[in-house]
Amino acid sequence: MKREHKAMMKARSRNICLTVAYDGTAYHGFQRQSPPIRAVQNVLEEKLALVFGDAIELAAAGRTDAGVHAMGQVVNFFTDGRIPLERIARAVNSILPPDIVVKEAREAGRDFSARHSAKSKTYLYRIQQGETPNPFAERYAWYIRQTLDLAAMNEAAQILCGEHDFSAFRAAGGAPMLPVRTMFLAEGRKREGDRIEFRFHANGFLYHMARNIVGTLADVGKGRLSVRDFQAILESRERKRASATAPARGLFLESVEYCAY
Repeated sequence: MKREHKAMMKARSRNICLTVAYDGTAYHGFQRQSPPIRAVQNVLEEKLALVFGDAIELAAAGRTDAGVHAMGQVVNFFTDGRIPLERIARAVNSILPPDIVVKEAREAGRDFSARHSAKSKTYLYRIQQGETPNPFAERYAWYIRQTLDLAAMNEAAQILCGEHDFSAFRAAGGAPMLPVRTMFLAEGRKREGDRIEFRFHANGFLYHMARNIVGTLADVGKGRLSVRDFQAILESRERKRASATAPARGLFLESVEYCAY
């Protein structure tokens, strides 16, 4: 948000925080784009403006990429609109497309920012295994025919926990920022059928970091890389040594954690 827009928006009477879920398949990521490119933020701002009677500019916890989904994206905006809090979700959902849903609405403090107030984020990544693809998982998981060695993948994933320079899993093209992050949890579990879910909880993520980690863990699971190789990749801080980026369709922004609203 431009500085002059931010000052204008913060002069409004209410700071509304929404938790939003969306299927990212049809969108060019979350962040606002110039038409005719379609992004989740464009759609949300358009529909919220109709409900609140204000021009809306959202701040978001995460700028998910094209094809990435969200279960718990958090956004906030300033408004003078008077619609009662308990009616917001139903009113907005009635005019949103079915692949975007407002799950919850809250009044936030004046200084709350969905982006800057976030303390940590949790991403979920789904891998579908099996002899044949599952057509009902195709939009929401990475299909790998080979059965992966989940124990080896988890042994490698544990190396990520703690504070590290994650440059080896950082894609080019992201916003300039320090590459050191603290990973609180990195764990994969077998779910129903042949699905594996990896969950990553950290105080922040670099551009494509979660997907680059999963792509490299998958090569551990296939036996192409050892656990020692994985550790060497992390310590090298060289993106060229890590594996290819896992597909966007398997990634979900599961939740965003805050100290308080």
